[in-house]
Amino acid sequence: MPEDELDLRSVLTERRLDVAVRSPWEAQAGPGRRRSMTGVVEQGLAALFASVAAPASGVALACVGSLARRELGPRSDLDLVLLHDGRLARAAGGIDALSERLWYPLWDARVKMDHSVRTPAECGAVAGRELSAGVGLLDLRLVAGDADLVSGARTALLGAWRTNARRRLPELLDALEDRWASAGDAAFLLEPDLKEARGGFRDMTMLRALAATWLTDRPHAGVEAPYGRLLDVRDALHLAAGRPLDRLLAGEVDAVARTLGHDDPDDLRREVSLNARRVAHAVDLTVRAARQAAPVRRVLGFGRRERGPEYRTVGHGLIVSGGAGVQEVGLLRAEAADDPLVGLRAGALAAREGLTLAPVTAANIGARVSPLPDPWPEPAREALVEMLAAGPALLPVWEALDLAGAITCWLPEWAPIRSRPQHNPLHRHTVDRHSVQTVVEAHRHLTEVERPDLLLLAALLHDIGKLPGAGPAHPAVGAPIARAAADRIGLAPADVDLVELLVREHLTLAELATRRDHADPRTQDALVTAVGGRSDVLGLLRALTAADARAAGPAAWSPWRASLINGLADHVEGMLVDGPAARPDLAALVDVGLARSVALDERPRVRVAPRPGGVELLVAAPDRLGLFSDTAGLLAAAGVQVRAAVLHTVDLPGGAVAVNTWRLDAERVADVPDAAFLVQQLERLATGDRRALETVRRRESRARPEPAQVHVEAVGDASESASVLEVRTGDRPGLLWSLGASLSAAGLSIRSAHVSTLAGQAIDTFYVTEPGGARPGPGRDREALDALVRAARAEPVADAATSAPD
Repeated sequence: MPEDELDLRSVLTERRLDVAVRSPWEAQAGPGRRRSMTGVVEQGLAALFASVAAPASGVALACVGSLARRELGPRSDLDLVLLHDGRLARAAGGIDALSERLWYPLWDARVKMDHSVRTPAECGAVAGRELSAGVGLLDLRLVAGDADLVSGARTALLGAWRTNARRRLPELLDALEDRWASAGDAAFLLEPDLKEARGGFRDMTMLRALAATWLTDRPHAGVEAPYGRLLDVRDALHLAAGRPLDRLLAGEVDAVARTLGHDDPDDLRREVSLNARRVAHAVDLTVRAARQAAPVRRVLGFGRRERGPEYRTVGHGLIVSGGAGVQEVGLLRAEAADDPLVGLRAGALAAREGLTLAPVTAANIGARVSPLPDPWPEPAREALVEMLAAGPALLPVWEALDLAGAITCWLPEWAPIRSRPQHNPLHRHTVDRHSVQTVVEAHRHLTEVERPDLLLLAALLHDIGKLPGAGPAHPAVGAPIARAAADRIGLAPADVDLVELLVREHLTLAELATRRDHADPRTQDALVTAVGGRSDVLGLLRALTAADARAAGPAAWSPWRASLINGLADHVEGMLVDGPAARPDLAALVDVGLARSVALDERPRVRVAPRPGGVELLVAAPDRLGLFSDTAGLLAAAGVQVRAAVLHTVDLPGGAVAVNTWRLDAERVADVPDAAFLVQQLERLATGDRRALETVRRRESRARPEPAQVHVEAVGDASESASVLEVRTGDRPGLLWSLGASLSAAGLSIRSAHVSTLAGQAIDTFYVTEPGGARPGPGRDREALDALVRAARAEPVADAATSAPD
């Protein structure tokens, strides 16, 4: 092919330079830019097809995918089909030779593509066997060659798709669910896959495929613009990454945000979230309509008459319409949307009965919504609480009202957290979605608390203070915002105070339970103070803590964390019910009988037992400097990962006994070192034989943690009798050994320790005393902090082999 006829590399490979770089980004944005790209590519492909001596009829070059939809991005692959009627396949050197003349120049030009050679019948067979191929072939479009051949193939494919729609609909919906389970929800992920995740490009393809069945239509006005903006994000991502990347990686966000005109990268994340939510909502509506249409309608009498739409009136201008498959809440008359309470009543009805809020109803409510009186009338408040109390049925109803703009009209405080990303690996959702999920999780606790209505409102508002710059102080930031919202909703003054308290203290119970010594009076007093000395408030805070953690994700609510939170709450609840005399002592927290048996013969005891989510190791041994680090080192040397641990010391007449509970990341008891072996090794270590720790020592010498990730501090007012030192850093197998050994080498005793690992980060708290039990002075605190910093940075640790008792 002469070079002056076609420069494939320029037209096809470097189309991104011609369209996206040499011209300013703003000069031709959105669909216009993508259509231009498509035109450039089709020009090159048509010229190539004309140069390969293809017959005038019976063969055509067609495309599918983004090229067929005219959505080509700067680095998109080309999906091409060489379509023929079968006559060339029977000729010597026919279709195979033609395909080689077509594909080789593209390969030589390093054009990324998927290609196939098929007859229309073969296209139909593939579409019948493979669902994804069938959906993709619905976009089949002519590039060059025999137009009638492509038109006939497309007509046949659409006809087959419609004929088999009812049979294939379950398969299509199962494929949707499987993909969503694998890729997640683009609206709520920090690094969403714009193509595969829920609300992404694949969903838009599925919308078109569902509409092509003629079983249902799809939303148009509310989804095309969001989808186009997601394509803009993909185009900018291709340019920023220099490769066909569909996942919006954190490292590319800044460049993509600048390209699209955002000063703050979080503004880009919020835009992606909102647009993906609209696409996902359109998919939900279309899927529900398809499910309703898919069953064969019942025939009445002799003709093929179908039962007309059924509906029932439910008062306040609302109706419920639809058959047994899908029922929707709608308005009896469009004018009913002028009632400022009708939106809340419609939402309450839909959530309570597990119904769909009809799209036209949600749109009417959003278009005519107006702020409620201040304070809200009692029926409005009751409708909101009723909607929040619906459990999982709340999610689609809240989403419909939020996308319609009703939620932010009723609750202006909602707008700043709407689709706001959370830069925390523990959280799987944006701030607003996490808040609604917390309400859903609180549903299981409604019968456990005295004021379920306040629990639901506190759950909805607990993260209302997660605003830019708030950081860890977001509970204090959010408390007055929640107070203003609760006051406007019309709660009584005492209830407003309680909602404010729950928002301000919603992290207190979890922090005290997982990072403080339960037996220390300061820990118990801090929780008593947080709940104002009231057992009913403690019950609400306990339920809110559990709901918040479950909504965040599995890492935030493990069986271990649940046992710690419930354990501290149980102890303090006894104090609130029975008075100060009921303050729990250490005997309520540890196995004192086991400790006494150790004190009698001074031999360690080890128990291993399965627990939900792992294996529990209980170690009781005469207390000595280095016992904690020795146990941690033995586990690390055996390749067992510690998920959490709690250490306590029991003072008995025969001497002090340490009782350590370790939660291990192991599936079976057999995956943990044998109890007798651990007893033997602990006895050897107590006599100064350190050979068992050589493996972990060598491993730590090779560790290279990131120094910037090390945070060590003293918590000054957490205890009167011990120094409380907190370490946060990236977790690694030998970290606990290093931390414990560093304190032992400094001659400090660990009275209790509270170890946890969340999202790969170690959060460890040590209660440290002098060997005689006295609280260390300020100089010794500084020495301990320096030792912990060195250990966290994997600097060499002097292994104190002393067995002297505390």
